[in-house]
Amino acid sequence: MISTILLQIPGGMGALGQFLPLVLIIVVFYFFMIRPQVKKQNDQKKYVSELKKGDKVVTSAGIHGKIIDVGDTTILVEVDNNVKIRFDKTAISLEASRLLNTPAVTKA
Repeated sequence: MISTILLQIPGGMGALGQFLPLVLIIVVFYFFMIRPQVKKQNDQKKYVSELKKGDKVVTSAGIHGKIIDVGDTTILVEVDNNVKIRFDKTAISLEASRLLNTPAVTKA
């Protein structure tokens, strides 16, 4: 008799209770996946727009060099004495270039 009464009681909050887990999954997905990726893309765009002559850079292919000339969409990079390669600005790696330009920390 008690089990029959408990089965007849409406469960949860109705429609809101059914969609709440889905909404929570979307919110978590946004904060852990989408938002960091958008921030990373914005940082990359800002870094590329601020490139100037003399900066040391690393391309996404791993080529190290020094910027000789900056155009609208391309840069000229000197990779060795009298060896220059023109790259698209999007080929510059933000993380690798930052590591290259960060002084090494020595342990005492």
